[in-house]
Amino acid sequence: MRYELREELPTVQQFQALRDAAGMSERSREGVERGLPNSVYGVTVVEVSSGDVVGMARIVGDGGSVYHICDMAVHPDHQRRGLGSRMMDAIMAYVAEHAPENAYVNLMADVDGFYEQWGFEETRPASKGMFYRAT
Repeated sequence: MRYELREELPTVQQFQALRDAAGMSERSREGVERGLPNSVYGVTVVEVSSGDVVGMARIVGDGGSVYHICDMAVHPDHQRRGLGSRMMDAIMAYVAEHAPENAYVNLMADVDGFYEQWGFEETRPASKGMFYRAT
């Protein structure tokens, strides 16, 4: 299979389908419709022969002092082919080009040992990640 990395965001439907296929928590359609256009940067991976979007990642934040990498997903049928690494390379190239000195770049890792190759470190014990889900 041949893949193409594109500097674009997925559609709402593609976003929800990829999160579901990857076993990630659901996001409401309203939330995705409102949130995607507010992304700082995003990439997708397309399987060329089918045209299917099989991977995505994006950055949200203020575009200056805070960059949060999120929604990194690769469809299970296309994992273990370096697609996540290609997306992270693109994300980090964007950060290197656009983030001012001392900008805070963070993410919530769900895979041990993957993000460290781009210089990410655990924050504990200095800080801890927390979340709140709106109901």
